[in-house]
Amino acid sequence: MKTALLREKARDDLRHQLAYYRREASQTVALQLRTVAQSSLGFLEQNPGIGSPTLGKELEIDNLRTWRLTGFPLLWLYIEHPTHLDFVRLLGQQQDIVAILESEL
Repeated sequence: MKTALLREKARDDLRHQLAYYRREASQTVALQLRTVAQSSLGFLEQNPGIGSPTLGKELEIDNLRTWRLTGFPLLWLYIEHPTHLDFVRLLGQQQDIVAILESEL
């Protein structure tokens, strides 16, 4: 098992997504997102290598993986380290993820 550590931007992304779904859908949908986001973190802690390495290879960022949240068009982006998982962002699949990461990493 590897501990999930969320960077400030990843925590901000989650807060913004929760506010968006609360405003645009309902409190119930926002709570569903929170549940899915938290359960996916737990699942990835138990199975860290299961995320897709495709984006990391494209950007030449070692060990960068992505994981889509069930039922939402959102991706956790994380870097697998020997001792922990470094969650970099939670981004929408329609966002220009490549441009965002290239400017940040």
